[in-house]
Amino acid sequence: METKDEVIREFQKIPWFQELDPVHLQKISEISRLRHVRAGEVLFREGDAEDYLYIVVEGRVALDMFIPHQGKVRIYTAEPWDVFGWSSVIPIVRKRTAGAVAVVKGSVIAIHSEKLRQVCDEDHDLGYVVMRRLANIVASRLLVTRLQMLDMFASLEVKNGK
Repeated sequence: METKDEVIREFQKIPWFQELDPVHLQKISEISRLRHVRAGEVLFREGDAEDYLYIVVEGRVALDMFIPHQGKVRIYTAEPWDVFGWSSVIPIVRKRTAGAVAVVKGSVIAIHSEKLRQVCDEDHDLGYVVMRRLANIVASRLLVTRLQMLDMFASLEVKNGK
């Protein structure tokens, strides 16, 4: 079992956390744990209840969705320092919108989502930093999704002879 100091050391490697006030870093580390994963290990499935926000420390994690008539489709591969499961921090979303499976052996930091929301509500300075950074992640994922959709529709047009 990892110690809080190990979690803090891992956080300090991640640019996202390097500028945090030490008090804020301590608050987040208290609701986090380091989780070692094996290749092929499922972290969560699409439709599961949301409970943790994850950050890849080492390795890669594939995010996939079930698409009717196509099966599971990989929509993103999270690399070191990537955040995934971010929708769990938003109180409206109650179920996972994708699944996550470790591509290779590695580790992730799991931050308890409900407790993170509570910490952000209690400390608005920390809440602002967390939500601003999560907004940047959401915006970048929307851009990636948009580009994937443009590519997909372009392929359909070529396939249909347009």
